[in-house]
Amino acid sequence: MSVDPRTVGWLSRALTHEMSAVQQYLAQSVLAHLWGDEALATYLRAEAVEELGHAERLMERLIRVGVTPSAANLAPARLGRSVDELLAADRILEADAVRVYREAVAHAARMRDADSAQLFGEILEDELAHVQEIDRMMAERRQHG
Repeated sequence: MSVDPRTVGWLSRALTHEMSAVQQYLAQSVLAHLWGDEALATYLRAEAVEELGHAERLMERLIRVGVTPSAANLAPARLGRSVDELLAADRILEADAVRVYREAVAHAARMRDADSAQLFGEILEDELAHVQEIDRMMAERRQHG
């Protein structure tokens, strides 16, 4: 199957982002566990698993178009000294994902690559939901102070 090389670039860029997200959420989960906050650790671990699912879907698409998946130069995990700092780092991570997927959807649509556009769009919806969830958690923490 032939696919536009720039679409392969978007798939690879998205894969790198997702693997970076897995690393960040998993590292934060360990940190939350060390703090004794098992509820937060469980939440962050679940986020890592969801991001891993995104990575798997991107890898499948790459393999289907004849490209060996390769995530390159993972971003360092952003940790923090408090739950608020972790959430702020995660908000940045998810906002970056939204930007990447919006651009990727637009590119795939221009190339008339419906399969890639659909994949990018579905993951975009998940990332938008992550942003909303983080915003909700941050607002809740501000209210309970």
